[in-house]
Amino acid sequence: MKNLFLILFVISVLVSCTKDKKTSLTFLDEFVLADSISFQHLIIGGLSGLDYANGDYYFVVDDAHNPRFVKAAISIQKNKIQAVDFKNVVFLNDTVTSYYKDNALDLESIFVDEEKQEVNFVGEGSINDGKSPTIFKTDLNGKFLEAYELPKSLSNNKEIKHNAVFEGSSKSLDGKGFWVAMEAPLKTDGEEPTFTKTSSPVRITYFDKTSKKATKQFAYQLEHITKPSKGNINLNGVTSILEYKENHFFIIERTYQSGYGAHGNIVRIFDAVLDEQTTNVLEVASLKETKFIPLKKRLLLNFEDEKNQLTDGIVDNIEGLTFGPKLANGNQSLILVSDDNFQLYGKQLNQFILLEINNQ
Repeated sequence: MKNLFLILFVISVLVSCTKDKKTSLTFLDEFVLADSISFQHLIIGGLSGLDYANGDYYFVVDDAHNPRFVKAAISIQKNKIQAVDFKNVVFLNDTVTSYYKDNALDLESIFVDEEKQEVNFVGEGSINDGKSPTIFKTDLNGKFLEAYELPKSLSNNKEIKHNAVFEGSSKSLDGKGFWVAMEAPLKTDGEEPTFTKTSSPVRITYFDKTSKKATKQFAYQLEHITKPSKGNINLNGVTSILEYKENHFFIIERTYQSGYGAHGNIVRIFDAVLDEQTTNVLEVASLKETKFIPLKKRLLLNFEDEKNQLTDGIVDNIEGLTFGPKLANGNQSLILVSDDNFQLYGKQLNQFILLEINNQ
């Protein structure tokens, strides 16, 4: 009987340990491209979104005047990024349809459907010019195929702040749809993050690939700003999202503050979890006026703690996130990329970062 109780106790401990096992992230390496690298007669920059598919990495270029995406190979050996080799640039120039002319293609995120050989884009539009945010897909040559219908909650441009709309996207692990994240709250949902803790929820929406419509939507609460103000720009928002296991997401929050020069960014990665208690807010007009339960979140990595491993102690404008290769120890890796804004606002970096996922 004593042996039976001992066996049951051991099983109980093992089950408890399994339940308590949490994902963590480890910094491995940084790789920075030299300034002003030219490829196919264009300067490499504005790398705002990132996805891995078909054996290559796909970057969307944040250039509203010349929308395009870039295909590249990334060589990783012994937990180090050895090289980033660009292969091709594909322009979104389709003379058959007027979609590109009718919309402002301020593209922020990209993901590739390997089965259908289609490229999906998420863009902010131009709210100040009355141009709505966009979600659409093309073939591998940039020819327009189809657009997705926006839900009612994201269709009123008067409630959306300019340059704070769709910023991140992720293929869903169920293969039936994808997720799109707002950068900042709608005006009817909450306050933008400040130096005090406020309700600052952004909407994360699931789109069904068959119906081309949103079928569910959830709220994610942004962190408040923690670094003292030195200038007149103090922002925090979501820049990237990746579903790493079903209903579990890596979410990047990027704080930017003027007055700090090249050190104006605080970049943090959170683990966000959607469970049966999380409120579906798809039909909710205003989160300010409605009680809701947001995604649960937990801080995984703050790049303030990794500055000694980064070029000049800088974490730049990280906006892209995707899975990298499996590492030698069998763990999955992540690759992050920064958008250097073509260095229009001062010196920035085309920065690539390699992380390891532990205890997944």
